[in-house]
Amino acid sequence: MQDKLYFDFGGERAVAIGRYVAETGSTVRQAAAVFGVSKSTAHKDLVTKLKYENYHLYCRVEKILQKNKRERHIRGGIATKEKYLQVTKK
Repeated sequence: MQDKLYFDFGGERAVAIGRYVAETGSTVRQAAAVFGVSKSTAHKDLVTKLKYENYHLYCRVEKILQKNKRERHIRGGIATKEKYLQVTKK
């Protein structure tokens, strides 16, 4: 990646983001930050474009996205708890 900009030429970005998510298990936000695209662009690439570019990879990524969706509320609760612990320490 050069300067965190990644242009899409024929679905290459969708495959690259998909491989990254499959290898790391990262969230859409984390993947978007790495590739320098918006969260909605990364999500659209993973859910829509990847299905037509590389179906096997799409199936792997879809499982990870579903797992992240199931765990989302837990991560939010932990972040809120840490935030208020920092506030009370000051």
